[in-house]
Amino acid sequence: MERPYIDYKKCTSCGTCINVCPVSVFAKEGKKTVVKNPGDCIQCRACEASCPEKAIQVK
Repeated sequence: MERPYIDYKKCTSCGTCINVCPVSVFAKEGKKTVVKNPGDCIQCRACEASCPEKAIQVK
């Protein structure tokens, strides 16, 4: 099963992935965006397509 991975070298924790994800896979922990519920991912790739820094890959 594919799930999203965040490249923290590129991620600016802008929150775009949190806003576009239809099943709330992402969340903020402090100032950092994390993959909170990877098992809920439906592989729609909205996060991957929307990330302005290209910091997310679904694999």
